[in-house]
Amino acid sequence: MEGKEEYSRKNNMKHFRSQYLIYFAWIQSIAAMFGSLYYSEIKHFTPCVLCWYQRILMYPLVIIIAVGILRKDKKIYQYVLPMSILGWSIALYHVLLQKGILPEAIAPCTIGASCVTKYTGYFGFITIPVMSLTAFSIITLCMIFYWRLQRRNKVKGGA
Repeated sequence: MEGKEEYSRKNNMKHFRSQYLIYFAWIQSIAAMFGSLYYSEIKHFTPCVLCWYQRILMYPLVIIIAVGILRKDKKIYQYVLPMSILGWSIALYHVLLQKGILPEAIAPCTIGASCVTKYTGYFGFITIPVMSLTAFSIITLCMIFYWRLQRRNKVKGGA
């Protein structure tokens, strides 16, 4: 009897951990969306081209992850990872441009706001692109860990 209870408890913990990862990714996407809206609509910082690309990839994640949660979709990572990895790549490129590691000459921002303008600089290094990179990193890692938990559960459940 104790074996079944122990198995059930462990199974419930794995389910709780995997759900926790999805909710954490969802909360991060919401925070990133509202953060970008705060900087553009309240602080009146004009988003550059790269910021727009990152927004285009972040905003839908709020809805996609929410729908995945409501549908209890075990393959939510298949929809989220492509967008979060692409967003992460753009954010990393943006950070490298802003830090001067990549030359400003290759920046796509030729009209409007400059991609290298630092509107914020919390603690001397946390800029808006760094915040975006962090948000995409958290979402991507949550989905990768969720995917690994799903694969591990599938292998154990199938064996």
